[in-house]
Amino acid sequence: MFTRKKEVPAALPEDTVHLPVLLGIRPQVYLAALYALILLIVLFFLLLYPGISKPGSVLVLRSEPLGAAVRVAGVYQGTTPCEVFVPPGTYPVVMTLPGFSDYARDLEIQGRLLGSLFFPRKEPLTGILEETAPGAALRAGAREYAAWSFAGEPTPTYQIPQSLAEGAYRSGPGAGNPERYETLDRLLHGATRFAATKAGLRDLIRAKYTVDNAGLSPSPVSSLRSIEDLVTYLSETPGSAIWLGTVLPPEAQRILTVHPWYTKQAQRAASLKTGSRSQGLILGRTFRVDALFSMGFKEIAPGTLVHGDMFPQETALEGFSIAETEASAASWEAFLEAHPDWKGEHTPRLMEQGLVTEDYLVALDQSVSGDRASASIPGVSWYAARAYCQWLTDLLPPTWAAYEVRLPTEAEWEYAAWAALDEAEPDEGLRDMIGGLWEWCGDPYAPFPFLSPDQETLEEIGAPERTVRGGSWVNPPGSVNPGTRASLPPASCSPFVSFRPVLALKAPGQGEVFHE
Repeated sequence: MFTRKKEVPAALPEDTVHLPVLLGIRPQVYLAALYALILLIVLFFLLLYPGISKPGSVLVLRSEPLGAAVRVAGVYQGTTPCEVFVPPGTYPVVMTLPGFSDYARDLEIQGRLLGSLFFPRKEPLTGILEETAPGAALRAGAREYAAWSFAGEPTPTYQIPQSLAEGAYRSGPGAGNPERYETLDRLLHGATRFAATKAGLRDLIRAKYTVDNAGLSPSPVSSLRSIEDLVTYLSETPGSAIWLGTVLPPEAQRILTVHPWYTKQAQRAASLKTGSRSQGLILGRTFRVDALFSMGFKEIAPGTLVHGDMFPQETALEGFSIAETEASAASWEAFLEAHPDWKGEHTPRLMEQGLVTEDYLVALDQSVSGDRASASIPGVSWYAARAYCQWLTDLLPPTWAAYEVRLPTEAEWEYAAWAALDEAEPDEGLRDMIGGLWEWCGDPYAPFPFLSPDQETLEEIGAPERTVRGGSWVNPPGSVNPGTRASLPPASCSPFVSFRPVLALKAPGQGEVFHE
């Protein structure tokens, strides 16, 4: 057999590097010094340089309740909880939350020289915010909740905040204080009339559980109490079944609408819709307030109105007088002469104050011609109409000190509108209440007015829009009746909206005062 001899490679000599001696210093010595210098430089930039170049501390800010806006030296930094880096010095720190008094404190900030990159100096600060009044946080949340009710149902790409539940959380413990709990629960009842979407209903229920549990996790006992309260409210509130049938998901609606509770309320609503709309109505004499301007009024005696578009309800009304026509251009000019600040030339300033929009009086200037004594006033805001009514109130003679001129309530307007349709000689009474121009009412608009709380709660929550009634000439014939409701922001100046004043006794406490 032949075999091949394995060749073993010969070993090569290793390369050797010889460092020179520098200034009489051996390589072992100056290399060690070089490595030590590099290490010192790295440690300097890691441990000392950050504290030298950017001295200061990190403010660790919290508040009770959470969510307060933070300003350091007047500059907005976010909402609690948050962390803010601040250079050395003395800074005023302010935490602000709607419904609470501000928390303010001056902080002296120092820095840390060593290790500030990895272990920055932290300055913790927790602000305890006090409510300005019982229920102030929930009241603010309810107003925001009312505003969001006009935004419609949210979508996966468009969400709305849980304003009511947030306000309930911020209100803190309330269940342990009966008076405080009563205030919070009353505000929740008032917010119910704005639960017009599924998201709004979820927010309302979440807020109810939050109030009942004082912001803590629900317990079996508190959950039972919440359920009991909800059932009691639904059983004692007329129209609650109709309300739920509007806002529940479709599957739940199908189950609800066959339940006897729902069908009983629906039958009641149907009977009121087909019944008399003007029980006890007496159209009295026409009189003119010559000391003010030549405007006809219809005197209406006390009666009971069956009103409402979605769910009719009976409302007792005091006697009042309503203008036969919408306010005229001639009377508006007299108002402007007495109050020139409301003239069209001041529109930019009025817009800055949030009282009108850019279309203020434009429609009036374009559409009114000929007999200005009978022409209506389009293009005026709710605020402008209210100012006009106040001007007339101020002109009332001393013998009429108990009366006021104001915008009608929804119930008053609808009562008069049904009466106008029932009149045998419409030309002799109220004119153009349907199909002339939409007319401002004094009421704040709510999607479900039949869920009305007490007057105090109405004033506390208010609404971002005001009611308009009657339709206009642009609406298709038959599409609007005296029960039809609509709304606009109070600063709106639409060419299709006017108003019709009411003369009535002043309400106790000088009438309605709604938060804007």
